[in-house]
Amino acid sequence: MEKNIRIQAISETLENTIQSYSKIAVLVDENTKLNCYPLIKPHLISHIVIEIRSGEEHKNITTCNQIWQALTDNAFDRKSLLINLGGGVIGDMGGFCAATYKRGIDFIQVPTTLLSQVDASIGGKLGIDFGYFKNHIGVFQEPIKVLIDAIFLQSLPHRELRSGFAEVIKHCLIADKLAWNSLITKDLENQEWQEIITHSTAIKASIVAADPKEKGLRKILNFGHTVGHAIESFFLNHAEGRLLHGEAIAIGMICEAWLALQKGFISEAALTEIRDYIIKIYAHFSIREEDFEAITLNAFQDKKNENGVILCSLLQEIGEANYDIAISASEIEDSLRYYNSLFGHKT
Repeated sequence: MEKNIRIQAISETLENTIQSYSKIAVLVDENTKLNCYPLIKPHLISHIVIEIRSGEEHKNITTCNQIWQALTDNAFDRKSLLINLGGGVIGDMGGFCAATYKRGIDFIQVPTTLLSQVDASIGGKLGIDFGYFKNHIGVFQEPIKVLIDAIFLQSLPHRELRSGFAEVIKHCLIADKLAWNSLITKDLENQEWQEIITHSTAIKASIVAADPKEKGLRKILNFGHTVGHAIESFFLNHAEGRLLHGEAIAIGMICEAWLALQKGFISEAALTEIRDYIIKIYAHFSIREEDFEAITLNAFQDKKNENGVILCSLLQEIGEANYDIAISASEIEDSLRYYNSLFGHKT
C-alpha cells in the first residue's frame, strides 16, 4: 500500500495504476463531487461516478445497497476498481462495499478531510454503522493505494478541519510527547498541515504494521474513543443535533485522561495540560446529566470489550498509552461529570 503521495504525483499514480482495470468507478458525495472530483477527473480513463449523500447518518446498509446496485447495473466484475474520493464516511463505506462486492474488488482511498487523511484511510478498517452503533458491521481490508495531500483541505469547512484535528491530538498523546509539546504551542489556524499529516500517518501506519488485526498494541489508537464513541452514538440522531466524530473524541479524551489520573497513570499536571488545550480548540458541548446513563450504555457495545467488561485504552503518560484497562459504567458517568464540572456544571 502506498500512502502520503503529494497532489503533484496523484495524477501520475492514477494514470499508471488504473490502466489494467476492466471498469472504474469514483465514489463521491455532493461536496467532493463539486470540490475534489475536478482535480482527479482529467487523469482518469473512462469511468462512472457514484454519488451518495454526505454525513454519518448515511453510513448504513441502505447506502451500501445504492453503491452495490450501481456497480451491478454497470456490470462491474472482479477486475474492476473503486476510487473512494471523500472523508471518513466515503472511505469506510466505499472500502466496505469494495471488499464485499463479488467477494472483493480493488479500491483506492483518496481522503479529502483531515480526519480521513490522518486516521480513517490508514489501517484497513472498513465498515458501516448499525442503528446508532458506530462501525458495528465491517471488515479489515487494505486499499491498494492511499493518495493524500493537504490541498484537499482548502475546501474543508472549519468545523470539519477541527474535527479531524482531534485524531492529530490523539496520535501525539499516545505516541510522541515531543510532537505534543510542539503542537500545543499553536492554535488550529497556525498548524503546518502537510507536516502534521505526514507525522500522524506515520504514527498510525507503524502501529497498524505491528498489529494489523487489533489484537494488542493497535488498541491504543482507541484512546478517547470508548467514551467518545458512546457520546457520538448518542447524539447521532438527537434532536439537539449530532456531534462530529472529532468533537465527540475530544470530549472522550478529556474524560479518559481524567480516568487515567484516577487510576494512577498520569499526573494532575498532565491532565490539566491535556484538558486546557482541548478546551481551547473545542470549547464546550453541553451534556445533560440525565443522558449519562444512555451514553454509558452505548459503551457496552464497544468492539474492544470482552465478556461484558468495558475495556479502555488510557494514557500511561503523555506520549505513551496502554490498553485493555477495565472501566465501569459508574466511572464513565463520573468522567462525564468531571467534563461538565469544567464549565461550571454541578457535579
